[in-house]
Parts: sequence; structure tokens; C-alpha cells
Amino acid sequence: MNESKETLQSYEQLPEENLLSKIPFIDPTSHVVASNLGEWVKIGPNSSIVESDIGDYTYNAGDNQIIYATIGNYCSIASHVRINPGNHPTWRVTQHHMTYRKQMYQLGTDDADFFNWIRTHRVIIGHDVWIGHGVVIMPGITIGTGAVIGSGAVVTKSVQPYEVVVGIPAKPIKKRFSNDVIAKLLASEWWKWPREELEARFEELNNLELFLSKH
Repeated sequence: MNESKETLQSYEQLPEENLLSKIPFIDPTSHVVASNLGEWVKIGPNSSIVESDIGDYTYNAGDNQIIYATIGNYCSIASHVRINPGNHPTWRVTQHHMTYRKQMYQLGTDDADFFNWIRTHRVIIGHDVWIGHGVVIMPGITIGTGAVIGSGAVVTKSVQPYEVVVGIPAKPIKKRFSNDVIAKLLASEWWKWPREELEARFEELNNLELFLSKH
């Protein structure tokens, strides 16, 4: 009990500059390009976010590379996660990126068609997804709401809602809840609550039985 009180006091004493707000926080060592960030979002250090949409309350711990992805609300992304790593043209004589990053090598203009092809393989991540340390999510993958991706996993196939996957390649090991509970949680769509409702019902999120009895 004492530890809990000490932890609470420590949280209450956080400097104002460490508190999140409706304005997304982007660490000075990170860069965000052509992306949309929701409210209460935190982008950790040494991260690169490119042409991606990140929902409200989602955070990443740092050292992340996220490209061409749509990420829902309340997602937790650990450090060293790579979402949508680059593809290479294995069908060409050489798969080296000079074949599409021509300008870098003074060989002409970049290959717009190739980059547009990559953009069509967007990663879609639902709400309240927990992505563990060092995960790689391959292009074109869809991850359902409430899923858990174990640390170090390489996700090569889409993941169902509230499914837990681990390994290389990632495989399901269980579901967080029964199918009945999953259906009720998905139907509740609590992740769409406005801030006022979140504050009023916050304690319900810590008690599954209470939540299900009310929703």
C-alpha cells in the first residue's frame, strides 16, 4: 500500500513539461513527415514517422520507424518497433535501392511508380493494441483491436482482435478473452469516448466485470 501511495505522489509531482495534452508531444530528436497525429499522443525519442495516421492517446517509447501506417487510438508501442519496413524490387536485376532512389546516386529522378506501389501496402492497426519491444510488422498487415504482439515478433500475417501472437513468424497462442467478451468489447467502442466520458467512466476500464455489466 505504501508503494502505491508513493507512486501516486510521484506521478502527481511530474513537472508540467512532462504532462501530455491535446497537442501531440514529439520528442525533439524525432521527425514526423506528412502524418496526422491525434490528441494526447506521444512520439518518443529517435523516432521516424512518415505518411502515417496515429490515433488519440497512442504513444511510442522511442527508436521507432513507422511508415505508411494507420494506427488507432490507445495503442502502446514499445521501443525499437518497425512498422512497414521498406520493400526492395526482387524482380529486377539488382534489388539495390539505387534502382528507385535514383536521385541520391545522380542517376535521374526517383521511381515514383515504385514508391506508389509501396504505399498500397499500408499497415492497418486497430485500437488498444500493445506492440512489444523489437517487433517488426511487415507491409500490408492488419492487426485487430485489442491484440498483443509479443516482443521480438515478426508479423507476416494479419492478427485477429484480442489475439496474442508471438515468435518469428508471429503465430497466435491465445485470445485475451472469450469470444463472447470480445464481441461485447468491440461493440462498446469505448475507444471513441470523448474526453468527458472517459473521465467520468475511467474506473470502469480497470474492472472488466463492471465494464461488461454497464455496456
